[in-house]
Amino acid sequence: MNIAKIVREAREQSRLTALDFANGIFDEFIELHGDRSFRDDGAVIGGIGWLGEQAVTVLGIQKGKSLHDNLKRNFGQPHPEGYRKALRLMKQAEKFGRPVVTFINTAGAYPGVGAEERGQGEAIARNLMEMSDLKVPIIAIIIGEGGSGGALALAVANRVWMLENSIYAVLSPEGFASILWKDGSRAMEAAELMKITSHELLEMGIVDKVISEAGLSSKELLDCVKNELRAELDRLKELPLDQLIEERYQRFRKY
Repeated sequence: MNIAKIVREAREQSRLTALDFANGIFDEFIELHGDRSFRDDGAVIGGIGWLGEQAVTVLGIQKGKSLHDNLKRNFGQPHPEGYRKALRLMKQAEKFGRPVVTFINTAGAYPGVGAEERGQGEAIARNLMEMSDLKVPIIAIIIGEGGSGGALALAVANRVWMLENSIYAVLSPEGFASILWKDGSRAMEAAELMKITSHELLEMGIVDKVISEAGLSSKELLDCVKNELRAELDRLKELPLDQLIEERYQRFRKY
């Protein structure tokens, strides 16, 4: 396993984004905006789409594919209003009985002064609390980077999946190396110790499924994820509500 190659792949600007998945998998995806409190955060996308006959609430953390787009999306680093928008749409999904699917690609929540002033930590914590008890099925998919609480705020789910060339960790390898050795240049050495790749996390039971990317075109990958989602949502819909919530709660308590 070449850890440096996997980290590069996970961060590659040309990777499919959350919007690519939303538009490529769901029919008639309609994006909704705003947290009804401060503003719309371009780093978090959300809306409603159809998966066959099933209406689904779709959420994602969106990176850009160009400098202009990344500035608009804050390089995929959400502000608190992004997490509050996501929570608003999740509670709407609960009201109307729609399952929730999230696509996650972020180095972490935005650490700026304004974000902290508007309650970044509280917004993330509230999402963790509310998602643990949400009365609809939730599936979360790491599609690139899954960094820290910024990723976990959309990943308290019944099923957590990863694309094969994605990473999921409590902090970035650079941050880990800076804390442990005071040397960010040892990031790949840190990545080896952190066990952040999809297959390592599957083996440890942190994630439930790894979706292979090997040799697949973008369309083939979208079709693969679509088929997996349709089958898993059908299974989750058969579970009694109490069991659905309890299994999700216990899944995260065991860590």
